[in-house]
Amino acid sequence: MPTPLIVGHRVVLGYGDSIAVEASDFEIPAGAVTAIIGPNGAGKSTLLHAIAGLIEPIGGTLTVPRLGDAGVAYVLQATRVNELTPITVGEVVGMGRYAHLGMFKPFGPKDRQLCVEAMQRVGVYDLRTRHLSELSGGQRQRVFVAQGLAQEADLLLLDEPITGLDLVSREYIVDVVQQERELGTTVVGTTHDLSEAAMADHVLLLAGRVVAQGPPEKVLTAEHLSDAYGIPLVESDGVILDDAHHRGSGGHHVHFERAPRRT
Repeated sequence: MPTPLIVGHRVVLGYGDSIAVEASDFEIPAGAVTAIIGPNGAGKSTLLHAIAGLIEPIGGTLTVPRLGDAGVAYVLQATRVNELTPITVGEVVGMGRYAHLGMFKPFGPKDRQLCVEAMQRVGVYDLRTRHLSELSGGQRQRVFVAQGLAQEADLLLLDEPITGLDLVSREYIVDVVQQERELGTTVVGTTHDLSEAAMADHVLLLAGRVVAQGPPEKVLTAEHLSDAYGIPLVESDGVILDDAHHRGSGGHHVHFERAPRRT
């Protein structure tokens, strides 16, 4: 495994008396793409919040190094942002420079160029004067990814960045994630999609605790997924299926398909 950037030792995460992630050990490698996957309520977003410094661990230690002026870029799902906020695409992306400038220092040529490049990379430059409410969900998501790119952070956190998006938006964001990896950025994203997780360099499988971690081919197995999702699964020719023979008659059918390993 590459050198770890983030290390958790017996980390307990939650809010007040509610525990989202029980005591767990894990590492997130530097300069790689890490996918955090698991069922609803597994603690995926809570772990991202902790890495971003928005919440403190209830127990254990979570070591995240200081990462220069830009710190951490945290891109939430666009569906969690009020689309009626009176702001244009260009202004949203420009906020990514606040980590360097503060809210009141004027933009310089470098700041403007970085914002232009970020919008171009995700295909929203032509929308720069439009209001968020005029955009589709996929376009809004790309705008917030562009904001994260404009920040020039060494650590990019993405909360389900392509869930429910149109094909064009998915492709833009997947391409940008791989580009950031090639630039040496550490990218950590949550997902519900097994095939998306299979494209990552490193996977954390959560279910209220870290069930497994490591390369996708070592983590995304029928055994580990059965443990995390609480349903019997079997693997056949690279496809993971619900094992109906070991399920009660009232159980629902679940089909996971693992994508080919990324090369």
